Amino acid sequence: MTPSARLSAAIEILADIEARRRPAADALKDWGLSHRFAGSGDRAALAGLVYDTLRRRASARWLMDSEAPRAALIGMLVLQRGETIETLDALFTGERFAPEPLTEDERKALAERKLEQAAPDIQADVPNWLWSSFETAFGEDAIAEGRALAERAPVDLRVNTLKASRDKLLAELEPLHASATPLSRWGVRVPLGPDGRSPAIQSEESFQKGWFEVQDEGSQLAGLVAAAKPGEQVLDLCAGGGGKTLEFAAAMENKGQIFATDSDKRRLAPIHDRLARAGVRNVQVRTPRGSLPIDDLDGRMDLVLVDAPCSGSGTWRRSPDTKWRMRPSSLADRQKDQGTVLKAAARAVKPGGRLVFVTCSVLPEENDASVKAFLADHADFTAAPLSELAKGAGLSAFARFGSSGGTGLQLSPHRCGTDGFFIALLHRA
Repeated sequence: MTPSARLSAAIEILADIEARRRPAADALKDWGLSHRFAGSGDRAALAGLVYDTLRRRASARWLMDSEAPRAALIGMLVLQRGETIETLDALFTGERFAPEPLTEDERKALAERKLEQAAPDIQADVPNWLWSSFETAFGEDAIAEGRALAERAPVDLRVNTLKASRDKLLAELEPLHASATPLSRWGVRVPLGPDGRSPAIQSEESFQKGWFEVQDEGSQLAGLVAAAKPGEQVLDLCAGGGGKTLEFAAAMENKGQIFATDSDKRRLAPIHDRLARAGVRNVQVRTPRGSLPIDDLDGRMDLVLVDAPCSGSGTWRRSPDTKWRMRPSSLADRQKDQGTVLKAAARAVKPGGRLVFVTCSVLPEENDASVKAFLADHADFTAAPLSELAKGAGLSAFARFGSSGGTGLQLSPHRCGTDGFFIALLHRA
C-alpha cells in the first residue's frame, strides 16, 4: 500500500470505530481480514495512524473545526507527526486510492486555528467530563499530563532475577538499544523503532528462556513498594495474567507462599505458562468457581496486593481509544468494585500485616477517595506515610510523587516517565 492509500484506509477504520462505538483493535482486525492484500507492514502502519489519531482526537478535531474522521486524521498528522500543508498536499491528491485533496475549509482551519486558543481539556486531549478530576490530581501540570498520556509509550521489561541479572539482560538486548529504567532497579527500557513500532520483544531468545517479562516501570514500582520478602505469605487478589505475582516470586527467591487468584478466570488463564517459563515454584493458583476461593486465608497473610479494577486512565498511552469510550457510569461501577475487593482483602491481612492498593488510574475518585472510604470503615488499618513507601522501594525520589489526596503515590508519564499508577500502603494494627 502507498502512504496515501494507508491514509484512506485509516479514515475508513476511524469511521467504523465511531459509527459502531467499538474497540479500535476489533475494527483493525476486521479491516485486515477483509483486505487480505495488506501486508504486516501495512497493518502496523495503519494501527499507528488509527491509534495516534485517537490519542489526539479532541485536539485534532478542534484544530480542523470538524468532528469528521478525515479531519481528525489530518489534525493528528499536523499535531503529532509535524506534517505541513505541503506534505499533506503530496498525500491528499485524490488520485488512485489517495484521499481527496484538502478543501478550502481545511486549509483555512490549518492556517488560522492555534491549539493554544482551545479549552484546557482539548489541549490535553482529556474527555471534558473528566477534566476537573485531572485538575484535582495534577493542578497546574494537568495539561502536560494529558499530553504525556497522548504520546506513545516505550517498552518496559522487568528482569526475572530467578534466572538473570539486569546487566546480563542489558547485554543480551544491546542490539535493541536497551537501557536501565531510571526508577525501578529491575527495569529495562527498549525504545520504539524509527517508525514508532514496538520491537518484537517476545520473539527474543531471552524471553523464551524466562529472563524477563514485559511490565511497565510503574507496575514494577508497585511491587517494590509492596516489598515481598522470602518466607512470607502473600495473596495477589486481582492477579490477572500474573505480572506482579511473578515479580513477588522473584523478590521472595521462590521462598514462602504466594496465592494468586482473580474474579475472572479468563484473565487468570495465562498465568500458568508464565510461571513455568519464569521458573517460579512458590505460587498456588486458585481459579475461581463462582466466588473468590480465599476464605481459608482470613487473617493469615503478611501481604495482600489489590491491583484493583479501575478505569485504566493511566494506560491511555497504550489504549487511547478507551478514554473516549469511558462513561461516568463505568467510573461509578469501578468504585463499587474497589470497595468490594478491598473488604475481601482486609479479611486476609493478619495483624501486623500490610495491604497494598494499586490502580492503573490517575483519577482521584478511584485512588485517594477509595482509600479514604476504606479507612473510614476499617479503623484497624492506617495509611503509611510517603517516606515509608519511598524507603521500601529504595527511592528517595518518591517523596515528590505524592497523590493530591495524600494517601499514596501517584505515578504518571509527565511526572516520572511511567504509565499512570496509584500506590497506597496500608498497615493493619
